[in-house]
Amino acid sequence: MQAILSIEWMKVKKYRTFWILSALFLFMLPAWNYGLKNGVLKVGGNGVNILNQVYSYSYVWENIGYWTSLFVVFLSVLVIILTTNEYQFKTNRQNVIDGWSRLQFFHAKWGMVVVLSLLTTLYVFINGVVFAAAGGSMSGFPGHIEKLFYTFVLTLNYFSFSLLLAFIFKRSGITIGIFFLYSMFVETLLKSLLNWKLSSNPGNFLPLQCSDELLPFPLMDMLKTIAKMQSETNNAYYVIASFVWIIIYYLISRRLLLKSDW
Repeated sequence: MQAILSIEWMKVKKYRTFWILSALFLFMLPAWNYGLKNGVLKVGGNGVNILNQVYSYSYVWENIGYWTSLFVVFLSVLVIILTTNEYQFKTNRQNVIDGWSRLQFFHAKWGMVVVLSLLTTLYVFINGVVFAAAGGSMSGFPGHIEKLFYTFVLTLNYFSFSLLLAFIFKRSGITIGIFFLYSMFVETLLKSLLNWKLSSNPGNFLPLQCSDELLPFPLMDMLKTIAKMQSETNNAYYVIASFVWIIIYYLISRRLLLKSDW
């Protein structure tokens, strides 16, 4: 796997789009949080900004994780472009000619997705430490750092979903369009409709929504803690649902790749 991932790195290290989309994510996440922490958006009155509180170690991991869920679309688009380019430029066939099996090609893309998720989670960790430490001392470290795991689950879900779409449609333009259409509109409407029509909020367990539920808007957990409210659904169910969907993406995309005509 290490050799396969090394080849994947060679494909992208001089690819300008890779660096542009990566830079957008790397810049936007800390810049947005810096703006919130310094009062660009305020919640509260009399000079008090409640949003400052979500940068303590009690809330920083889920807070920055939530904003990551918004900006991670840059990296999801990157996954789509890197995969669909293989079909557009026939490099998938060249890999097979050079001795790879289809499964090796397939697992190279999944390896890329896992590594990208791990690196994203590491970057969120670095941001969390910096913003929390800037607001006080390191005495509260690590806080509820187990919630950093939710960021990994969410990014792996989004990237895996993007990879599945890329294997299905094989063209970057249509794949990106369908990704945005589904993630921003279709799933939101389906969630609202299912939760309205049925009990137990089944819409919360849709493919991407189940991971989004792990990282709600930053103030929600704070308000629930203050009001001593319990979440309606244990987050463990959302984690399990996320991994079930990831396995489904894997099985569908594997079958498509092995059965399709390159």
